[in-house]
Amino acid sequence: MEFTAALREERLVAIVRGRDPEASFRTVMTLVEEGVPLVEVALSGADALDVIARARRELGTEAWLGAGAVLTAGDAQRARDAGANLLAAPALGPGVAESVRQGVPVLAGVSTAREVAAADRAGAAALTLLPGSVGGPAYLRALRAPFPDLPFVPVGRVDTERAGEYLRSGAMAVGVGAPLIGDAADGGDLGDLRKRAARFKAVCA
Repeated sequence: MEFTAALREERLVAIVRGRDPEASFRTVMTLVEEGVPLVEVALSGADALDVIARARRELGTEAWLGAGAVLTAGDAQRARDAGANLLAAPALGPGVAESVRQGVPVLAGVSTAREVAAADRAGAAALTLLPGSVGGPAYLRALRAPFPDLPFVPVGRVDTERAGEYLRSGAMAVGVGAPLIGDAADGGDLGDLRKRAARFKAVCA
């Protein structure tokens, strides 16, 4: 499935950033098992490239597996080499440019109308409204007024209530880190992660 179609269908991107590589890997696998197929592993987490490579071997070639916090062209290349077929950059720059050059879908971080327009021109597959916690759903609605057809994915303190508000305000999907992952990527209870995943999936259905 093409990325934007998958994004439109699933409406949820899980963001994993952990201090424990083994726990991060288990978190990725648990999310996929629980029906959250769009998972991004932040490069700022411990041994993130190894986590991505290991998850890719387990999930196969077709699964969506992302790398987040892509800042440089080198980050994009290393993430691609590890097996990421989806990249996310917190801002416009070399990471976005290299992702586009490689033909890998990239979510580009934006916060202003100028950045939205620039990210669209740069070829971003979707626009991560970051940090979404600053303006909230009202700001998303304001940005969508001049850009009604662009795919926005708010990120930042998106709990289940806020996720529903964003989706009703026109977001194509939401990106969720801590409210979904909790402490699972640091060795926390995976049973609790499964419960949180079920709650987010219900909201995003």
